[in-house]
Amino acid sequence: MTSAESLRDRKKAATRQALHEVALRHALREGLDNVTVERIADEVGVSRRTFSNYFANKEDAILHGERERTRKLLDLLRSRPADEDPWLALWRSARELNKDMEPDLAGVEQFRLLMRHPSLMAKQAADHAALARELATVLQERDPELDHEVARLTATVFMTVLRTAGTLWFEQGGKEPIMKVVERALSRVRIG
Repeated sequence: MTSAESLRDRKKAATRQALHEVALRHALREGLDNVTVERIADEVGVSRRTFSNYFANKEDAILHGERERTRKLLDLLRSRPADEDPWLALWRSARELNKDMEPDLAGVEQFRLLMRHPSLMAKQAADHAALARELATVLQERDPELDHEVARLTATVFMTVLRTAGTLWFEQGGKEPIMKVVERALSRVRIG
């Protein structure tokens, strides 16, 4: 990669992140229905067409942060030792991803935003289903002997536990670190 490509990639990543942050901030403050792509693009200083080069719609812009976390989770899972138990590898990957995550009211507000808008919930559910498939693929890449059904079940149960822990955390008002709730939930599930 040349330095020009690297600079271009950094600029694209910065623009994508800025669009995400503006979309999320306005949705949290004013509600999703009051946010427009034009307003997001104007605030970031890009055209509507440029916005469309990054995101299909405002919902995609809002969910960008979660999708980035998904990419990092997959990378962390790929880096786990190949002989590590699949469930343990998933658990440790999630722990590594969230080790510096602190509970905050913004996280609770983001969850509340998702709960109020079916369009966001539907996109998030589709993202989680796709992630479960990708996690299963990575589990099988790590251990080609792992049965496909076992890999899919393991990944799907893992995603279900994460979603449930997130809901429990939200219902508690984010009073304890989300990873504490996640760890507790993961420890209660036995796979294999």
